Amino acid sequence: MAAWINMISDENASMELKEVLDLARTPHGTVDNVMRVHSLRPNTMKGHVTLYRAALHDNANTIPMWFQETVSSYVSILNNCAYSLENHWKNAAHLIDDVKKSEAIEAALWSKTPQDVFGGMELEMLCYAEKLTLRPSDMVQEDVFALKEAGAGDGEILELNQIVGYFNYVNRLLNGLGVTTSGDTVGFYKAD
Repeated sequence: MAAWINMISDENASMELKEVLDLARTPHGTVDNVMRVHSLRPNTMKGHVTLYRAALHDNANTIPMWFQETVSSYVSILNNCAYSLENHWKNAAHLIDDVKKSEAIEAALWSKTPQDVFGGMELEMLCYAEKLTLRPSDMVQEDVFALKEAGAGDGEILELNQIVGYFNYVNRLLNGLGVTTSGDTVGFYKAD
């Protein structure tokens, strides 16, 4: 079972659902369980896929894609969300394209010591992500000032905030409905 609730297959989808399933298709041509779990309510799937692509796969984003995927993975580790971590760490490692570097980053994220491999703006972003994920009511203006002092512009801060917010949303969606990667093609990028 890929989730604790029913998910409608392509073959059994209404015309409305088929349109949204087509919108949600990955570069592999499949619909991952993270989207298919919405199949009983196509409008939430449509909203989810739109938010996902705006937060993480928008060409206007200026945070490097490998680091967007690293932040996504860190939030997923902090939330103990195996589904998102499996997908987004695979993406991060693919984009980092350096086995030793990606192994060092992964170890630092798991041990919650990003300072072991990051400094400057990247470290401040990971610290912001950790605090917003684990202690959202403790956020203060100084958290944003620290990002600015490290070199982040307001647009990058907004991008970071949206990535962290999105993954906190999706981690809870996945964990709360028992969604697994069973049947999914893991990772966004097609194999060469």
